[in-house]
Amino acid sequence: MQTIVISIGGSVLFPEDIDENYLKKLTKLFEKLSKKYKIYLIVGGGKTARKYIKLGRTLGLNEIKLDQIGIDVTRINAELFASLMGNSNQKIPFTTDEAKKMTDEIVVMGGTTPGHSTDMVGAELAQKTHASKFIVATNVDGVYDKDPNEFSDAKKYTEVTIDELIKKYGTKWESAGKNMVIDGPALGIIKQGKIPTLVLNGKNLDELEKAITDKKFNGTKIKN
Repeated sequence: MQTIVISIGGSVLFPEDIDENYLKKLTKLFEKLSKKYKIYLIVGGGKTARKYIKLGRTLGLNEIKLDQIGIDVTRINAELFASLMGNSNQKIPFTTDEAKKMTDEIVVMGGTTPGHSTDMVGAELAQKTHASKFIVATNVDGVYDKDPNEFSDAKKYTEVTIDELIKKYGTKWESAGKNMVIDGPALGIIKQGKIPTLVLNGKNLDELEKAITDKKFNGTKIKN
């Protein structure tokens, strides 16, 4: 059985206007695919985490504390999402090693420790489980040369090398709550582990299923 690791943005699952119908369809998709694949899901903190982090930064909290607050939000998101599926873990693991040992068909987790995003948790878990692919399900349909939400002339890459991304973004963690498609520490692990990585819009369930099942999809392949 192939192992698939999916990092799914908190703002994809739990935006300000939560789409209950989307959540029901998404959980049914994962339950269906879990009969063929071992699935690990890492849930981000999204806008809720960024709001808390922004407030904490304004009030003078340090970056480690801000990171920890964000992690706590990811774990709440993960617990809620895991509860929606009948074949998922109900205890959220604190580490990727703990997650790796779980025998549930679907394993859901959030963040782990300060200094990186949930994307790095996903990349680390993909490396440790020898996953056949790592999917980053975000709120844009791939990797762009600049933020498509801010620039109408942003160009999407159907393929991009990991070295190109590292050259542009580096491999270091900048600050809590920074909104990036994939953070620096995750890029470093993807390169080190030579992990096949795909980026797509997690709201588009047809494209997500295509990516999981090795079909042509609308998104970006990150090549090692």
